[in-house]
Amino acid sequence: MFTWSNNINGLRDNRRGGWQGEFLANFKRGSGDVMGVAGGLNDRAAIPGPITSFYPNGFGLFNMSGNVSEWVGDVYRPLTPVDEDDFNPFRGNVFKKFYKNSSGEFERDTMGRLKKVNIPDSEALNRRNYHRADAINVLDGDSSSGVTYIYGVNSLISDRSRVVKGGSWNDLPYWLSPGARRFLQEDQSSNTIGFRCAMTRLGSPEGNKFKEGNLFKKRKQNSRKK
Repeated sequence: MFTWSNNINGLRDNRRGGWQGEFLANFKRGSGDVMGVAGGLNDRAAIPGPITSFYPNGFGLFNMSGNVSEWVGDVYRPLTPVDEDDFNPFRGNVFKKFYKNSSGEFERDTMGRLKKVNIPDSEALNRRNYHRADAINVLDGDSSSGVTYIYGVNSLISDRSRVVKGGSWNDLPYWLSPGARRFLQEDQSSNTIGFRCAMTRLGSPEGNKFKEGNLFKKRKQNSRKK
């Protein structure tokens, strides 16, 4: 249920439930109880604590639950019909291309990165997947679905509403579950929300020491004495 578990029972190790009942994240135990009381402190952190104050999860990542919630790149939607139809689905892509000046040369910004511009809908029309360059509302909020999100009029959700996950120092245990999703406008901030720099890892899920594909064990040959 929580991100620090290494097994299905939610315990950090299997030896007689050695960590059962321990506070392994910085969260709020009850209404107003962010740290405990004198003589009975629980997580010993009234506000966000140092990153390494609690054990990492099985992948070595700290504070995937508690301390601060995390911004997620996804544009928030309460329900997306295509979520179950793709691997690592992501809502919020706008198709872009590198920018060329009038001389036909690629330009760079002040940081040395190649400039990009949005692809017009006319270029995306013949794509097999999405026929629009901005695919945020595809199948959920577009004309075919009949759902619209107008911030402050009929919903607090808009195309600038981003997903927030992970729970914080000021959240109850319910929000520590990886499946709990909330949202906030991308131009707003909170003292309970932070961010984590991340990238897609290439290669074997187990790590660099393993190769991709099947890992067949060598068969033992029977030795017969003549």
